[in-house]
Parts: sequence; structure tokens; C-alpha cells
Amino acid sequence: MKKQQQKRTLKQCIQSVYMSKIISSDQDLYDIEKDKISVNFKNIYILQELDNPGAKQILKLDQFKGQQGQKCFQGLMGHGSDYSFSEVLRVCAKLFSDVQFKMSHKKIMLFTNEDNPHGNDSVKACQASTKADDLRDIGIFFDLMHLKKHGGLFYRDIIIHFEESSKLQDLLQKVPLSRLKLKLNKDIVISVGIYNLVQKALKPPPIKLYRKTNEPVKTKYQTFNINTGSLLLPSDTKRSQIYGSHQIILEKEETEELKWFDEPALMLMVFKPLVMLKKHHYPRPSLFTYPEESLVNGSSTLFSALLIECLEKVVIALCRYTPCRNIPPYFVALVSQEEELDDQKIQVTTPGFQLVFLPFVPFTEKVMATPEQVGKMKAIVQKLCLTYRSDSFENPVLQQHFRNLESFTLYLMEPEQAVDLILPKVEEMNKILGSMVNEFKELVYSADYNPEGKITKRKRNNEYSEEELKTHISKGTLGNFTGPIMKEYWLKKQELLEVLTKHFQD
Repeated sequence: MKKQQQKRTLKQCIQSVYMSKIISSDQDLYDIEKDKISVNFKNIYILQELDNPGAKQILKLDQFKGQQGQKCFQGLMGHGSDYSFSEVLRVCAKLFSDVQFKMSHKKIMLFTNEDNPHGNDSVKACQASTKADDLRDIGIFFDLMHLKKHGGLFYRDIIIHFEESSKLQDLLQKVPLSRLKLKLNKDIVISVGIYNLVQKALKPPPIKLYRKTNEPVKTKYQTFNINTGSLLLPSDTKRSQIYGSHQIILEKEETEELKWFDEPALMLMVFKPLVMLKKHHYPRPSLFTYPEESLVNGSSTLFSALLIECLEKVVIALCRYTPCRNIPPYFVALVSQEEELDDQKIQVTTPGFQLVFLPFVPFTEKVMATPEQVGKMKAIVQKLCLTYRSDSFENPVLQQHFRNLESFTLYLMEPEQAVDLILPKVEEMNKILGSMVNEFKELVYSADYNPEGKITKRKRNNEYSEEELKTHISKGTLGNFTGPIMKEYWLKKQELLEVLTKHFQD
């Protein structure tokens, strides 16, 4: 009974890995050891070859569910004690060698409930240890998933136990979003890497497939002459823009240059005290800046000196950030971040600069509020404080989307409903706040306020004098005015009557 429970746990674990990797790493190769094998090894069976994770592998594991699945498992594979662990490793190495393209890393996840598979057979144990060393030399490593408490009798010579610092270092390895220059002035330039530490998770984009072969369809655009039907090359076409009463013709290179704002770089503007950076001025998540020696040698030394000075003087560096040539520049603040170590002297916070985006003027409009309104809202916020962890709240839209795909792919009757963890707990909040919400509404809204009523649009404050309008008419730029603006000046009844009368009299 215990072994059957371990088999169910193993199957559920493999299925869970498959389903998670379909979403996060669809280019990875996975296989579970047991199927027909070309090399004659005793009591070794390969169920699935190395392949991208998909519905086919998951559905194949479903045949081992329940009592009927146990019989199927016993009839298809069975079990036996006469095997060699070194031959198992040799089969794994062969599976990796059959892959025709380059892999970033190779790992064997070993599920077992046997702590000492070879017992007192020292020859087989020595062969397994030697083969494990050979696999490590060619970059194949092991993760032991023991299904019961083990004492480390056999696998301590097979599995490498990495130090915590090296494991943390592997986890924190990130690919920079971009590498660019940090210009301190005209003569002093260093190179830095920009890292995206927090990114919004989005639904995967749809892919168009060919109906007959189910292969992805590539879109290709071609331009033809409307008169002759001949194919036009990119050099044969031009773009035009009507400005006023003139048609401006541009080459393709000129239109691309119009989109180029500046060379991608961080340009230092000025230093300001840290207290000037307000927490509520938050347009988007920040990035992280770390020195790169790939473009400019000695960047790490100068970067460290700049970081130390900013930490000591408690200042921020205001910069103009241009991520790409065709993207408008941003104003950002480089906020210094000091290195932090835990009790075991392991780095938990990397030294560098947080690249904080600064808002433009419309974002910083001050909301007019009385001291009573501010005080009441502070009391409400203090009542509703909680310990927030970003990983405690999953995006319900994404979770339901992937459950729908899972249901469709695995031929389930209906998808599993995702739990929406971001919905407010209204009843509990009302118990905590009591009458404070109604008191705040009375302070903010008028007595005749209707939340379901129509919102009146604010009128534009653009005002133009007659001289400015005459200037636009003479230059032929009157077409730049929008319809609503023109209606403000010419939609008066008396003026329309005069224009119509003059038109028909002429």
C-alpha cells in the first residue's frame, strides 16, 4: 500500500513538472525513464523519449491511474531487483547524446525509495560511482528526489551537494535587459548592464497555424505596383506626409531617422538629495543597474566609487535614460543600494543602483484635500494594514487562462476554477472599519452625489485669439485643429447664420 502511494506521488510530481514547464520553459526536453530501448540493458525501460513537454506525455501517464493503472504498470514494466545503476546512468547519457542541438544544461532527476540499491555488492556500487563521475565531467548532474527518509548510504558518492552560496549565485544569474554606456560627462564613460527584476506576467500571444499540417504560419508582406502589378522593392517606395498644404516626401531611411531620439545611454544630469524622491511618484517598476566590463574596461572600479559616494552623501543621480534609439528618453533616478549579507555571510542584496523612473508633470498633480479628509483616510489605512507578500497573490486571469488551456488540451470535461485571491474581503473590512467609510464619504462627496450618475466632461482650457487664428489660416495650418476645438469657436448660431447668408448671396 505504501509503495502504491509512492508511485502515485511520483506520477503526480512528473505531471506537475510537465504542466508547469509547458508554460514556463516550453523548449526544454523531458523524458521519464522507461520505454523500448535499442541497447540491451536488463530491467531498464524507457517510457518516453526526450521531447518538449506536451499533452501527449501527460495523457500517457494517465493510463497508470487507479487499480486498472496499477495492473497496466505491472504488465507493461513490472519490477525487478537484478539491475545495475551504472547501466541506468549509461542509458541517460545515451539519451542526452542523441539530441541533435545544443543544450544549456543537462540534469537527471532521480526518484527512488531505495537508499542502498546494490546492498553489499561493492563492485556494482563502484561502477555506479565511476559512471557518475564520468557524467559530471561532461556536464550532467543529478537531483535526488527520495520518496522516504534516507540515510545517505549510497547516493552520497553519486550526488554532489552544492554549497548554499553557489546555489544562490546560480539562482541570481540574470541576463541583462540591455548593455549601455553611463556618461558621467563628455570625457568619462563607463558601461553598465540594465536588469529587469520585476516583470508583469502576460498571456502568451496567439500563434496562427496552418490548418492541414498544424505548423506555425509566417507572415510576409509584399508591395505591388497598382498599375502594372509588378513587385516593388523597398527602395522603390517612399512615404509622404501632408503638412498644411504641402506634401512632404520622405525616404525610408529618413522616416527611420525621425524615430531616432538619441544614442542609447544613461546621461548624468545632476545629483539631488534622496529626500526629494517621493514614494508616491511611482509610474512603473524600477530596473537595476550593475557594472559591465564588456564595453569599457575599468567600469566596475568607477561604478563602485560612485556607489560609495552616493551612499555616504545620501544623494541620488538624476539621469536621462534612452533605452533604444527609437524610444523616447525617460528621466530616471539612480538610487544607491548597499550590499547586505545574512548571518552565514551569504549575499542577499546585491550592491548597485536601482533605476527609478520619474513621472512627468501631469502625473504629479496634487489632489486638493482638507486636513480632515487626509486624517480620516490615514485612520482607514492604518486599520487595514497587512503583511504583504507579492508571491501570495496570483493573477486570477492568467491562472484561469492556463486552466482553460489545460482542460482543452487534456480533454477534461470542464476546467478547474482558479481562486481569485485579490478580491477584497468586504464583510471583514466592514467589521474592522465600522462607520469610518461612511464618515469618509461624507467628508469627500457632496450630499447630492450619485455614484451611478453620468460624469460631466471637463472643458478644454485652450483659448486662441483672433490674431492666432488668422495666422493659422494664412499659413494653411488650420487643419491641425481638432473637431472639438473648431466647434468651440464656430458653433455659435449667429456666426453660422452670417456665414451661410454670405455664402448663398455670393
